[in-house]
Amino acid sequence: MHSRLIAGALLLAAFAAHAQTNVYRWVDKEGKVHFSDTPPPEEAKDVSQKRMGGYVEESQLPYATQMAMKSNPVVLFTAKGCGTPCDRGRELLSNRGVPFSERNAQASTADMDALRKLAGDLEVPLLLVGENKVKGFDEDSWNSALDAGGYPRTRLPSQPPTRGTPEAAPKPPPGGPGPAGSAPAQ
Repeated sequence: MHSRLIAGALLLAAFAAHAQTNVYRWVDKEGKVHFSDTPPPEEAKDVSQKRMGGYVEESQLPYATQMAMKSNPVVLFTAKGCGTPCDRGRELLSNRGVPFSERNAQASTADMDALRKLAGDLEVPLLLVGENKVKGFDEDSWNSALDAGGYPRTRLPSQPPTRGTPEAAPKPPPGGPGPAGSAPAQ
């Protein structure tokens, strides 16, 4: 009996060692599909939740995305009032089918401290791909960081098509104050 308890405890510890993340998929009021490890807003439609990592099947994501997620997780630091730069950043990540964590530097002291430690200030958005940091929103810089992190430049099949290709679409002027479309998190 004692050996069964020890074996059970070891098995439970092995399962706990494999980190699992919830990935949420939802559609916003404009019909855009989003992926995130944070729960969607209340007004979201078609919400689904998948557990990723550990012994759970990850087959709905492309293999390259699965590998990139493991070696270079993506974190997006935002804040209320970030506006266009944060919205465009979320859209780029969603269009590429990149699962990401969103951290609100205004809503959480821990997230604010993490942002200040990573960036040296409180300007958002800040994209973190593994160890690679990109301050402000610049589509080319974000795509380069995601490419270097191993994320494919393909959309997931469940996403609605957009007009034109991302490379051919004209870029609107950077939104928000500050360099490269960044805004203070204060």
